[in-house]
Amino acid sequence: MKIICIGRNYVNHAKELGNIISSEPVFFLKPDTAISPKGHPFFIPDFTSNVHYEVELIIKINRLGKHIEEGFAHKYYQEIGLGIDFTARDVQEEVKAKGLPWEKAKGFDGSAVISRSFIPKDELDLNNIDFTLEKNGDTVQVGNSKDMLFNFDKIIAYISQFYTLKIGDVIYTGTPSGVGQVNNGDILKGFIGTQKMFEVKVR
Repeated sequence: MKIICIGRNYVNHAKELGNIISSEPVFFLKPDTAISPKGHPFFIPDFTSNVHYEVELIIKINRLGKHIEEGFAHKYYQEIGLGIDFTARDVQEEVKAKGLPWEKAKGFDGSAVISRSFIPKDELDLNNIDFTLEKNGDTVQVGNSKDMLFNFDKIIAYISQFYTLKIGDVIYTGTPSGVGQVNNGDILKGFIGTQKMFEVKVR
């Protein structure tokens, strides 16, 4: 399976990191070893001193496709989940300054939290999905799919120009503003609406 992540898909998040707003989706990949085992804590890697949480809506691909037209993209996913794209921010800033790829800041083991369950998309208004992240009981990120620069169908159509999408691939669709550092002992909880989608302990 592929883990495809969209960057800079919420204007306020791009601004908080000082990034340029792109006219087309920015994306990168995580290896499948980045998936955090369900029920396991997240362990802060030794090579970083500044890991950030980034909560994101996730779509799961349910059929094989390449060069998918936007008008047909809705046929390639049926469920919406929630996850965290953990990012070694200090490492990312270092490699960005050198013009190098982000993978070692984004693709390390355990950096991809995926919710245990997914919600059928027919139960949601895809253009108005509220989602939140709590850290130690305080709400730290609030997002809504209506604020995405590129919606789910545009993302699928764009990515499929370059990669064949396969059953089981997941796409992280970008994070809203409010990203921040995690520390040992933190507890992170993610919600779509009022439904809790995951809980992660940081070690």
